[in-house]
Amino acid sequence: MSRLTEVAHQLVSNSRGILAADESVGTMSKRLESVGVEATEENRRSYRELLVTTPQLAESISGVILADETFRQELNGQTFPEALSDLGVLAGIKVDTGAKPLAGAPGETITEGLDGLRDRMEEYGRLGATFAKWRAALPIGDALPTYRNIRANAHALARYAGLCQEAGIVPIVEPEVVMDGDHSQERCREVTKQVLRATFYELSLYDVQLDGIVLKPNMVVAGSDCAEQPTPAEVARVTVDTLLETVPAAVPGIAFLSGGQDPEEATNNLEAMQNLGSLPWELTYSFGRALVGPALETWQGNHEQWEAAQKALSERAVANASVR
Repeated sequence: MSRLTEVAHQLVSNSRGILAADESVGTMSKRLESVGVEATEENRRSYRELLVTTPQLAESISGVILADETFRQELNGQTFPEALSDLGVLAGIKVDTGAKPLAGAPGETITEGLDGLRDRMEEYGRLGATFAKWRAALPIGDALPTYRNIRANAHALARYAGLCQEAGIVPIVEPEVVMDGDHSQERCREVTKQVLRATFYELSLYDVQLDGIVLKPNMVVAGSDCAEQPTPAEVARVTVDTLLETVPAAVPGIAFLSGGQDPEEATNNLEAMQNLGSLPWELTYSFGRALVGPALETWQGNHEQWEAAQKALSERAVANASVR
């Protein structure tokens, strides 16, 4: 088994998931301000420290995705990757630079960050990264997403994945069909199939080692403004059927994003998928807000709430890890 395959399996097995704590400086600052915390570099660092030092975190979390700022900060005299390694958790890094308007495609975006990525991957590897993340976001709308947008983002994901593996780092491949809108679950299914097929086509063109990646897709749900919302059983059946049609069995595991679902909803949908029985890949989670939202709301910058906030995170992580 290659090192890439070994790390990919480690990320998705043993009933553990991946914590997405990789918000950009701007996004994290807005979230801090939303709970009355000043958006300083130290407060961002302190909040990430609260997350990664949660007692017994390694029992439910296999890896933590960090932003560049956090990756270079310190925790008790160690860098965050060093501290995570000592805690038995893999350190990951978000390497895309965000979504920008796609030329000739009004209302659509392309995720950027490929320029200089080879050198950055080599540096992150030296700093302790074992895996990385790149997110492509594709909204559903009238005549959206276009084939142009699907192919452009799939192409970028494949180039990113190839550069990760060249550096000995496992790529998390994240093609997200965004749940904003009033579209039906069936429409989400159609688009998700198109996106996943295009993504794996591009991965094959770049000879990406499929047993050395983790797929991070959306669940197949109705739009957040849709009047008819599927039950967890319906989400599970349609999501798994979609994946069986599009995802090669060589992929070690699928770590679902929460995509704006509330914590209980995301957990219930994951549990329903786990109850469907044996599948070609491991199914787990890579949640951000659905894991850390309750912790942030509990903490609110108050050190006296530190343990209570960590308890809130631990409860969400355990709930998702124990659905198997």
